Amino acid sequence: MSMGPSYGPDGGQWVCGRCRVPLEQGKVPVFYLNSAFDVFLPRCPQCGLTLVPKSLAEGKMAEVEALLEDK
Repeated sequence: MSMGPSYGPDGGQWVCGRCRVPLEQGKVPVFYLNSAFDVFLPRCPQCGLTLVPKSLAEGKMAEVEALLEDK
């Protein structure tokens, strides 16, 4: 059983803006250009709102996006 990569928030204690509860690491499916990936991201345990850390969005996701678009 393999686990996807895990990405925590860039820093601090993050709280859901809707539910006012602390975010927890949770498995989130990510889809892009007919490809699917499971990653562990901070998300609200009540409503499921997910935080994509800035470092992930501007770093790793940008790299993967460029690779998939070049296919």
